This record gives sequence, C-alpha cells and structure tokens, in this order.
Amino acid sequence: MEKINETPIEQTMKDSYLDYAMSVIVGRAIPDIRDGLKPVHRRIIYSMHMSKMYHSKPFKKSARVVGDVLGKYHPHGDTAIYDSFVRMAQTFSLRYPLIDGQGNMGSIDGDPPAAMRYTEVRLAKLSEELLSDIDRDTVDFVPNFDGSLREPTVLPAKIPNLLINGSSGIAVGMATNMPPHNLSEIVNALIYIINEKYLNGNEIEFNRLLGFVSGPDFPTGGIIVGRNGILSAYKTGRGRIKVRGKTHINGNKIIITEIPYQVTKTAIIEYIAEGVKTKRILGVRGIHDHSDRNHGVEVVIETTRDANPEVVLMQIFEHTPLEVTFGIINLVLRDGAPKVLSLYDLLDSFILFRKEVVVRRLNYELTISEARMHILEGILKALKNIDAIVSFLKSVKDVSEARNGLIEKYELSEKQANAILEIKLHRLVSLEQQKINVEYDRLNERIIEIRNILLDVPKIYQIIRDELVVIKKNYGDERKTTLEDSEDDRDFIDLIPNEDVVVVVTRNGYVHRAKLSEFRTQARGGVGVSGIKIREDDQILDIIKSRTHDNLLVFTKFGLVYSLPTYRIPEGSRYAMGKFISNLLEFKKDDKITSIITVKDNEYSGYLFFVTKNGVVKRTLLKLYSKIRRTGIIAMHFREGDELVYVLRTNGSNTVMISTSNGQSVRFNELDARELGRSASGVIGIRFKDFKDGDYVAGATVCDKPTIFTITENGYGKRTDLGEYRIQNRGGTGIINIQTDERNGRIIEVKSISDSDEILVSTNKGHIIRTSAVAIRVIGRNTKGVKIMRMRKGELVSSAVIIPRDVLEEKENNTVAMKEENEKL
Repeated sequence: MEKINETPIEQTMKDSYLDYAMSVIVGRAIPDIRDGLKPVHRRIIYSMHMSKMYHSKPFKKSARVVGDVLGKYHPHGDTAIYDSFVRMAQTFSLRYPLIDGQGNMGSIDGDPPAAMRYTEVRLAKLSEELLSDIDRDTVDFVPNFDGSLREPTVLPAKIPNLLINGSSGIAVGMATNMPPHNLSEIVNALIYIINEKYLNGNEIEFNRLLGFVSGPDFPTGGIIVGRNGILSAYKTGRGRIKVRGKTHINGNKIIITEIPYQVTKTAIIEYIAEGVKTKRILGVRGIHDHSDRNHGVEVVIETTRDANPEVVLMQIFEHTPLEVTFGIINLVLRDGAPKVLSLYDLLDSFILFRKEVVVRRLNYELTISEARMHILEGILKALKNIDAIVSFLKSVKDVSEARNGLIEKYELSEKQANAILEIKLHRLVSLEQQKINVEYDRLNERIIEIRNILLDVPKIYQIIRDELVVIKKNYGDERKTTLEDSEDDRDFIDLIPNEDVVVVVTRNGYVHRAKLSEFRTQARGGVGVSGIKIREDDQILDIIKSRTHDNLLVFTKFGLVYSLPTYRIPEGSRYAMGKFISNLLEFKKDDKITSIITVKDNEYSGYLFFVTKNGVVKRTLLKLYSKIRRTGIIAMHFREGDELVYVLRTNGSNTVMISTSNGQSVRFNELDARELGRSASGVIGIRFKDFKDGDYVAGATVCDKPTIFTITENGYGKRTDLGEYRIQNRGGTGIINIQTDERNGRIIEVKSISDSDEILVSTNKGHIIRTSAVAIRVIGRNTKGVKIMRMRKGELVSSAVIIPRDVLEEKENNTVAMKEENEKL
C-alpha cells in the first residue's frame, strides 16, 4: 500500500515560495560577484562566442542570436532575451557596452529598439576579455536545461565587469542597484590591493581606496553632488547619492549637455513643461531640443528677461529629474548566496576569483604540456632506434602486434606507441628531428616555469596584476561623471588624512599627487631623469607642496580661476602620468592651466599678482577668490589677443620681476600696481622694445630669494645676484637680463632661486634633467650664461621648474658631484 505523507498547506506554500524566491535570486535577478553577470547575460555572451560572433567578424541578425539563446540555454521568452542584450549594446545604459549593435538599439529619449529582425549585433572587443581562456578548464560547466549541451556556470572574466558596468535587479524581498565605475580607477584599486595585501602583506587602508576610486562613473556623465553617500556605499554597501545633469548658462539660456543616469531626456523636458504650466517653475520662456547623434545632448531653456537663470536652474533641479537620487545597494551572489558587500569586499573577491582562474589555467597548460612531453619522449626514443624499429615494423602482421611490440621492446606507453606508428616519413629527416628536440626543450622549460609559479603564490598575483595593467592600457579611459563637494561632506573630508603631498602639474593639463615621502624617493639621484613620468609632447608646469586638506586655486590662460581641494587630485604611483584636469574641473574648450596657488588652512591672506602675455599686471586681494563656483569665476579681464601667463602670491611688500622673451626685464615694487577688484583689467607692467618682433612675457617671479635664475630655449642659462636688478618704475622697457643671440635663443623661464633649491628642466622632446642651484654659476646680468642642458638636434627647452628646499629630503653631500656633472654637460 502506497504511503502518504501529510503536510500542512501553510508549510507547503512556505517551502514552495522559498524555492521560487531562491530561483529568482540565483537564476534571474542578482549578478554573480565573479563575472558581474546574470544568467541571461552570461548565456547571451557564451552563445555568441560559440557562434564566433567576435568583434572582428561581420554583424549577424539579432533574431539569430535570440533563437540560439532561447533554443539552447535560456527557455524564458524571446522578448526577455532581446531586451537584455539590447541593453548591453546601449552606450547610455552600460559604461562599457558588451555588445556591438547596428541599427536602432533604442535611444536616450526612451524610444524602444527596432524589432530583432532589423537589428544586427556582434560581441564587443571588451566582451572577449570576459571569455578569455574559457576553453582552458578555467571555469566549471554544467548541462543546459535539456541536457543536450553544456554551459559555463561563470565566465573567466579578466575585467571587473560588475564594478565597471554595475547592475540592477529586483528579486523576491531584495534588490540590487550597483552603479558603474571607471575602469582605470577600478584597476588602479585592484593593483593597490594586490601590491599591498598579497605581495607585501600590509593592511588595506580604506581611505587609500578612496584615493583610487573617487566615485561612480555613469555613461551619461552628469555630476555627483556630495561624497557622504559614496563614502557610506563604499563602507557598508548601501548609500544614496545625488546626481545632477550637467548644465551651463549663456546669457538668458540654460543649456543642458548631460543628464542623470537612467533618466530619459524626454522625461526632463516634460517635467519642465509641466512645472512651467503649474507655476512651480517660473521664468521659462521656451524649451528647445537641439540634441543629435553627433553632438549628443543639448537642451536649451530660454528664460524671460526679468528672470535670474541661476534661480530658474535651481527650480528645475528641485522639480524635475534633472536632479535625482541614486540608491546604491551592492547586493551580489557570493558563493551562491546573496550578500551586501563593501567596495573592498567587491574588489578582493574579484582578485580571489582571478587567482582561481589563473591557477586552473596554469594547471590545464601543465597537463597539456606534460602530455605532449610524454609523446615527444617516446618519439625521441624511437628516433634513436629508428632502423631497428623500421625493421621490426616490416616484420609484423598488423597494427595491434606492432603496438604491443613497441611497448614491450622499448618500454613505451600505449600513447607513445600510437604516436610512433603515426609518424610520417618526412619527420625522419634531420631538420624535422631537430625541430622535435627544440620543441622538447621548450616544453621542458615551460613545465619547470609553471611548476615554479604554482609553488610561488606571489607570482600568481603578479600575473593577475600584469594582466590588469594590459586591460587598463587597452580599455581605460577618462571619467565621464564629475564630482562636486557639498556642505555635508565633512565626514568624508575628516576620513582623509591631512598629510604632506606633492602635486605635479603639466602644461597640457595633467595632474597627480604623490606623498611627500614617495616624491622624495623618486627625486633622489641628482642629475638625470627625475623619475616623474609625463607624456612625450608635454612639459612640467609646476611642482607644488601641499596638504590633502588644502585648497588649490587653478588659474587658466582665459583669465578664469577654479577651486580644487588637493585630496580630489588622484594619488598616483611614482610613474603615474596623472589625470586630465578637465575631468576634475569644468574647463572651457582650449583653455589651459597657467598657475596654481596653494591656500593652506583656508587662510586667504595677502595678494595675488597677475601677469599677462602682453605685459599687463594686476594686484588683487586673495580673499576675493575664497568663494568660487564649480564652473569657475573670472579672475581677470584683458584685451583680445592677450592671455594670462603668471599668477604670483605676494605679501603686500614684495618686489616682482617680469622678463620678456627677448631678454629685457623690469623689477618693481608690487605697490606700484594699485590694488584692483577681482574682474578688473590691470595696468602696464612692462613695455616691449621689440613688440613687432613678437616679444612677449616669458617669466615673472616674486623676488624673495638671493639670486635670479634664467634659462633660454637652447639650454643656456645662469644665476645672477638679485642686487644687479635695480628697482625701477612699473611700465618701462627695463634692462637687459641675458643676451638672447643666436646661440642662446629666446628666454624660456626666469625664477627667483636659493642655493638650497633644485631645478627641473624639460624639453619639447620629453627629456628632463634635474640639477642643484649651486651647480650653476652666479655671473653678471648682461652676459650670455653657461650650458645648462645638452640639446639634441631639433630639441628646445620648453619649461623650467624650481623644486623648493622644503619639498626635497635632507641633502646628501652631492653638491660637488652635481656641479662637476653639470660642467660636463
């Protein structure tokens, strides 16, 4: 008689619902921490891999992909599959799209994609990094839904896809909402963890991670306002951040150029129109959408004549999705269970996964290599006895007898015997035998190498690190989303240690900071390459000592000034080339940095002294620049054709010196330039003797050190006692500073300098030398100078930077050696 087990219906419903919930969590809605994919996305990518739809191959119809995925791996409806892979092709949905789409794949306006029979797809190149080594036993495979095929449980993923592309999904009783990040920042953080934790055995500092990963980086750009939400999300796995569209004001027009992530442009326009209609938004006269495929988003909002555009913009932020809150929930599947993880846990889990993949890949290669080595050993044994083996083979009746005879006579395995029987006659020539020997030796070396790596865990982490460096080089890019401080960021700032740092700025606008101790390490060594890495077509503009809580005033050639907290500058390694300044500040097109002033402890005392290319100067109270908007403010007006070239900080009683490219200079008391307002134009500082000859201001310095250093474009220079430059009246043509003949060329830089300072000279070919000030002779004012730097053909000096004594470590007794080296040059 059949036994019947009775179960209360409440228990049955509870068990069934839990099974359903876990099915949704594991099989549908929550991404895997390892490859960052949900099952449908993983199956789409794997199916396209099996169909060889690589980035270098022709596009194939989307319907074909949907059919393959539906029939082979994911029997859940063609619409769900199509919607999933269309999103992977949308540049406004994924920070780094995984599929290359052709045709109408939807739009940022919220328009749906064309039907699958019209669109075409192939894998993006980045997706192939997710699949790298999948055929080398790096991941487990399981049967598909009907047992006819096998599919991977996870992709081997060389890229940290979960962090760079984010993920969102609603399961049963839980949800995930992970923002995308910048690939370069995430890779830098991964390398930091590998170096510190796995190679050096040090504890990971959370605040150092924040130095590498500044915040989410959305594909639609925009601005993240405030950092406390980022701090909470990175610490606990949950946080709320405020995201705004990027706008600028031009007269009575508000122009929207970037919108928040996952917000459609149409929705913003409709909300603005509704707000105007209901009187919640006042002062709007019209809305015009000039967006197109080539130029991106451009929504123009015209305000009425009596309206303040900034007030109107604040109303738009308040009442429309041009400003939204993005709730971060870092919920992922780790070891098959849903967990909310911090930034460090997400990064560390990816490193551990990569270790597993690399170990499995090495073991697979070792197995294949050992199997091939075994075959080659048998072949080499046969070649040594080839005549006897040939005679033996002629005498046997069939293959089975030949195989058994070879195994018995020459102590071979069955595989080796089979390989010998399959040798073609052309392999018996001496050249082919030599190739077999070479292959045997190469395999033997590789097997030894693999075994050594598997026994040396740090080498495995070095492989992971090196692969990440290649990924960054091939796919890394600049941030799209900018970050803006808010008044509520005190917790975030307090978390950052207030330590001494050195900020390196280049003429092309790349900046990075290094700890003072790190910079001193890279600066050690005297004359020669300084250890600072810059791009070939770039030159060092300035090297500034600061503290992470200090504020930097960044001045540009267009006469604008921006405020930049030092901690917002990415911390780089000793060989870092830095981050482009326009990713940290909203520069105008073609604008460039001319000067950076450090303000310590929020102390805006003293004056700023401005100098333009055409010799106009202005003196203004520093405190007038204490409150600066995100988009910058006007620091100085000047005439058309002029530009700002120097900004100096003075104390109210300094003398300043201005030099022209043709060798004239004037030194005068700063009080000769009366105090002017922030946006005033200024007065004449120096007049040019040879203005028609293209003369311009090539140097300006505060005369607060005993000597003046001058260098010319052909590498000649000198130091001269400050006393040789008498104090004159502002506005004259000045006196000769150095002879600018054919040998010397034009002046490149003039700086006030002390014996304890050092000088960093860069050329237009990217070469750099560093030398001590005392290695350069002190000679008269009206002289030609001495050779500072040996120049190659077509090379010219492009910049000279003074490294002050307080940036350098305690000097070793190398002054004499440096002087001798300089004389050799």
